[in-house]
Amino acid sequence: MTTIDEFRAGARDWLRANAKAFDQDTESDPEGGAVPLAVSKAFQKKLWEAGYAGIMWPVEYGGQGLGVAELLAFNEVAADFVLPVWPFVVGLGMPGPTLLELGTEEQKRRHLPPMLRGEEIWCQLFSEPDGGSDVASLRTAAVRTETGWRINGSKVWTSGAQVSDFGALLARTDPTVPKHQGITMFIVDMHHPGVTVRPLRVATGSAPFNEVHFQDVDVPADAVIGAVDRGWQSAVVMLRNERVSLGTGPRSRSNPLGFDSLLELARERGLDRDPAVRRRLAEIHAREAALGAYGRVLHEETTAGRNIGARGSAAKLAGAAQQLWAADLAQEILGEELALGSDRMNPVAMAIITGPGMATAGGTNEIQRNIIGERVLGLAKDPGVDRDLPFNQLRFSR
Repeated sequence: MTTIDEFRAGARDWLRANAKAFDQDTESDPEGGAVPLAVSKAFQKKLWEAGYAGIMWPVEYGGQGLGVAELLAFNEVAADFVLPVWPFVVGLGMPGPTLLELGTEEQKRRHLPPMLRGEEIWCQLFSEPDGGSDVASLRTAAVRTETGWRINGSKVWTSGAQVSDFGALLARTDPTVPKHQGITMFIVDMHHPGVTVRPLRVATGSAPFNEVHFQDVDVPADAVIGAVDRGWQSAVVMLRNERVSLGTGPRSRSNPLGFDSLLELARERGLDRDPAVRRRLAEIHAREAALGAYGRVLHEETTAGRNIGARGSAAKLAGAAQQLWAADLAQEILGEELALGSDRMNPVAMAIITGPGMATAGGTNEIQRNIIGERVLGLAKDPGVDRDLPFNQLRFSR
């Protein structure tokens, strides 16, 4: 039986032979990915063949059937390398775990192994142009047909839609009930002729997000994830997985706003002896350690079958706040150097620009604070004046 130390050593040896250390040059992709799509797919397949993809997923669905100790050991080692897996982050962190929990046996056997092998890419289709952070106000509609459902509507801020094969989509299936009811989650083929994906270019010049339009997109009856008209419950499961994934994922040492990178920048400028900078660096280090420890707790509880509930929001909020806090420190260390546009400064500048996105993606910091206050701390709930009104009577309905 392999010990954790042996597993860690094996993972390190494999990564040394198959991945680039984070201080090496990496290929760039104009759409924001680390490497071209074909390279990512090939690497994901090799990762799975070596036993390092789906570490905690059941063997019958393509996983390794191992525990949280192996997952954390791999993440610890992988922090020293650049893993070109950007297209698979959403699928393996959100729809994948949701299918494991709510999917039918046929759905799990059909979709999970190809996801792990790098053969199929998934996206999450929740946010809408008029909805803001209120996911339950969605207007995308699914109407019953003889063979399943027909979907019409639009989604926005969809990460990776431009390369995705499937998406997990929320649509309204009964507009006569309150907005948190009458919603259903579907598996949608992103190659359907009625699906149109348009890129959204952000401040960095890349286009990692998209708007997605659905016109008469037919899905079969067995494409439902969970139960018909109970899609909000399915969404809560996926959002929980999303927030745990965003908040407790592996912390790469290649992160320009991570402790190691910031310490190096401070040393290069002789600021590592400045008491104010040292104090803030120490806090960055402590925050990173706390996030890692909290992530381990959440993973261990999930492995033990305990429902972590809304505590995933705390991890997501802490991760987003950490990024913003680190961006402030980077600007303090670098000052006007950031405006010089050098190759050395470009990754840091890009990380600072994208930092606020972490406070929006997966639910804004304000949404996370509401969730934590209401569901973890037991504080008074938002009055929700429109919560019990039928959706088709709300002022924004068509």
